[in-house]
Amino acid sequence: MTNPISTRKHGDVLIVESNNPPVNALSAAVRQGLVEAIEQGEADDGVKALVIACEGQTFFAGADITEFGKPPVMPWLPEVVDRIEACSKPVVAAIHGTALGGGLEVALGCHYRVAVPSAKLGTPEVKLGLLPGAGGTQRLPRVAGVEKALQMCATGNPIGAKEAYESGLVDRLIEGDLVPHAVAYAEEVSDVRPLPRSSERQDRVENVDASVFDDFRKANGRKFRGFDAPDANIRAVKVATEKPYGEGVIEERKLFMELMSGGQAKAQQYFFFAERKAAKIDDIPEDTKPRDIKRVGVIGAGTMGGGISMNFLSAGIPVTIVEMGQDALDRGTGVVRNNYEASATKGRFTASQVEQAMGLLNPTLDFDALADCDLIIEAVYENMDVKKEVFGRLDTIAKPGAILASNTSYLNVDEIASSTSRPQDVVGLHFFSPANIMKLLEVVRGAKTAPDVLLTAMRIGKKIRKVPVVAGVCHGFIGNRMLMPRQVEATKLLLEGASPEQIDKVHVEFGMPMGPFQMADLAGVDIGWHRDPNRIENIRDALCAIERWGQKKGAGFYDYDEARRPNPSPVVQDIIEDFAKKQGVERREISTQEIVERTIYPMVNEGAKILEEGMAQRASDVDVVWVYGYGWPVYRGGPMYWADHGEGLQKIVDGLKRNEERMKPEFSFSKLLLDKAEKGERFTR
Repeated sequence: MTNPISTRKHGDVLIVESNNPPVNALSAAVRQGLVEAIEQGEADDGVKALVIACEGQTFFAGADITEFGKPPVMPWLPEVVDRIEACSKPVVAAIHGTALGGGLEVALGCHYRVAVPSAKLGTPEVKLGLLPGAGGTQRLPRVAGVEKALQMCATGNPIGAKEAYESGLVDRLIEGDLVPHAVAYAEEVSDVRPLPRSSERQDRVENVDASVFDDFRKANGRKFRGFDAPDANIRAVKVATEKPYGEGVIEERKLFMELMSGGQAKAQQYFFFAERKAAKIDDIPEDTKPRDIKRVGVIGAGTMGGGISMNFLSAGIPVTIVEMGQDALDRGTGVVRNNYEASATKGRFTASQVEQAMGLLNPTLDFDALADCDLIIEAVYENMDVKKEVFGRLDTIAKPGAILASNTSYLNVDEIASSTSRPQDVVGLHFFSPANIMKLLEVVRGAKTAPDVLLTAMRIGKKIRKVPVVAGVCHGFIGNRMLMPRQVEATKLLLEGASPEQIDKVHVEFGMPMGPFQMADLAGVDIGWHRDPNRIENIRDALCAIERWGQKKGAGFYDYDEARRPNPSPVVQDIIEDFAKKQGVERREISTQEIVERTIYPMVNEGAKILEEGMAQRASDVDVVWVYGYGWPVYRGGPMYWADHGEGLQKIVDGLKRNEERMKPEFSFSKLLLDKAEKGERFTR
């Protein structure tokens, strides 16, 4: 194997360069090479300073994920970082691309850090349920300050080079060629003594008010709820303000090992790989090539159409958006601009980027303008007849080879495709609302969808920064199909004696962002309602008939105040009790355990049916859909992982059997679930 670390001299500076594509991961060979290079530079009297740089697109972007779960190979990263810092000659980190995780820790081990303005630096370990384990929580606050260290370690979000420079984490911003400028900087500091070693600094961790930590916890309470790792990161950073570095790293290691052996870190690391696996399509020829997408068409300028358009505009892809009326078109494009400008005020876009994106948008009433689009996405009313009419019309206009996609949430993509003469070009692209924000994209493969169409849909999903997952054609695909049994049982439990707030509380305490009835109120209780106030067949009909349509009306399953805070509603309670009486349902006390068994266990059962029928490629794809589309807590890994490692399949089967009679006629067991429980097998690793 070729040594990924090379060295060369420029004058009296030794350039140590890593070439370990694609992301210069800190593999065992890289770690060994770095130590050898430092020792080489130290032993050479002709070397006054060293520069650590990386070839390719990035600085060290973190650990080598292929080593996860394997026995450790020496030297460990902490030893490498300590060896760099102990060097008797100045070591400069030359940062481009990203310096993440172990990469940032290597940079912190260097005595100086220079970076190009486009570089990003971060400690994403918290997203794997961990904390920086090579002294990062002890060095970072000493260099960048406690508040910046808290922000980076506990959230895992990277910061830009300019912000890093302002905090002291980067010593100089480099315009132009990075390595030559880094060498020049190394020459500047070659005679500076004593060397500024991160672990020895105390100026930024002395006399820190303890309230900083409590205030940070409170400010991020909602974001951190349920997670173990953020608080462990906060505690580790706090240690840096209380103990010398040598004692602090012992505490850091102790906290790291506690997290590493816990269930949350295992679940989050499982999900890390699950997300990457979701991008793979199992059964298409290896030589399949994607189609070229240069212009996208969107039919419908409503909330979904506008949001979908923004994804492509932000990726620099021109969009033709079509509406039936000028008012609707103007309103839709106005919302798109407002969304961009709102993001610009938060610093996510510059004014010129907003104008650039809007300049790529072509709003029109002319349906024929879609003729030059390579991908056309229909985002009209969720009605089969309407969608078939649109696709039939598209069939006569779209150019040969154009991909025709439906943004349907539930409907049969094969039936939609049947209204065209080219079903091989039809695919489902189910964006989640708000489409410009939600990361999940269900890519629905029809019976006749061509392999290159499916591949193109997955690739374009990634290009617009979504997490695409392949789904088969069934009612509700993966996510909404699993949502349905939850909603059915939640409504039955209302009649049997539970309250909306009791059911929602169970789901929120489980880790969901909201419960079934909070979600209904947010989305709109009237979605899919038949609009006849005299036809009252269920609780939802009764609410809609008196215009309790959810938050937008200030009343749904809850009453809402001016700040949209929910309160239990006596009106809703009367409606529930009235329905229970009419249907002869005897009301009783409902336990938390029964709510879990009847609303969450059936989701696992439905997920098993989806796998049984081949509607998802793998169990981990089901988990990706639920984490990114519905807010399933990532520290539980996803419904199928949780079923395997959290509850256990036999416990789930036993709970479902206990409630089977109450859940009929809608409920039936998945044979796959029963078989796996009986054999002691799992859906996930």
